Amino acid sequence: MTMTLNPTLERSRDAVLAAMQAAVARMDSGSAAIASYHLGWRDSDGRPQQYTGGKALRPALALLSARATGARPEVGVPGAVAVELVHNFSLLHDDVMDGDTERRHRRTVWAIWGVPSAILTGDAMLTVAQEVLLDSDSPHAHEALKLLLAATRELIRGQVDDVAFENRDHVSLEACQSMAAGKTGALLSASAAIGAVLAGAPSATIDALTRYGQHLGAAFQLVDDLLGIWGDAAVTGKPVLSDLRAGKKSLPVTYALSCGGLAGRQLAQWLRGPRTTDESELRRVAGLIEAAGGRLWAAEEAARQVQLAKAALAVGNLQADAQAELAELAQFVIARDH
Repeated sequence: MTMTLNPTLERSRDAVLAAMQAAVARMDSGSAAIASYHLGWRDSDGRPQQYTGGKALRPALALLSARATGARPEVGVPGAVAVELVHNFSLLHDDVMDGDTERRHRRTVWAIWGVPSAILTGDAMLTVAQEVLLDSDSPHAHEALKLLLAATRELIRGQVDDVAFENRDHVSLEACQSMAAGKTGALLSASAAIGAVLAGAPSATIDALTRYGQHLGAAFQLVDDLLGIWGDAAVTGKPVLSDLRAGKKSLPVTYALSCGGLAGRQLAQWLRGPRTTDESELRRVAGLIEAAGGRLWAAEEAARQVQLAKAALAVGNLQADAQAELAELAQFVIARDH
């Protein structure tokens, strides 16, 4: 199933495809074949197919951040490839940890080739991402790599928290927001700045793009959490009510718990009990989250974070056309349905 993308995302995906394929070709043949499947270039038997990959938001941000400084977008290509490889490294590992057997309307890598192959392919992606940056022509490659590694460390920290929260009776909203800032926000923030770093932009410009990416990451995770409960499985490519099936204490859930009230107390009681896969029961729980205000709060907070992201762009002395596209991407994040 092919999704309609924002035009900026379409252009960016096409602009980095050859470089992404060259990066994957650095891997051993087995990992490269699995990565090509995961990235949507081939089917599970290795046959080429129409692209079925993700949104490529992070590569788009990397290219735009280079353009925003007045540099050619090609300057940002190594950063675009690197952040997309790190993102997909995390997805391969996430699917293993969550036990998800479907992503983007296809079977997940571990469900076909097994857990060891999924882990090793993800590790290969992470390693090649670093090589791509170090092999770039930019004299600022070292600074870009430091940015990427710091973001990866934060991504892992956020994922560790996310897994730990599933077995905790109480998680504060503040702790959940901190988890999301690491798990999702860190790499999006790095993506929004890495092109500017490779271009040698002034620190004020890099700081503005970093703040934009942090707010964009917060909005993205909020929308992701909404889709994880109320999204249409036919569009998202994930099982219906997937986050509730996994017992995730996502942002809407944590907010609902923090508000108390009858719905919040019933939700807390359900979370302490045995996990169920019964769809009617999961829909009842989704109703509790909505009744406690979790759904509305998450939607409103996502919109607020997008406004903060746009405000950050206004003080970065950015090229007007690239700034406009970055603002448009922020709107896309809260309007998306997958």
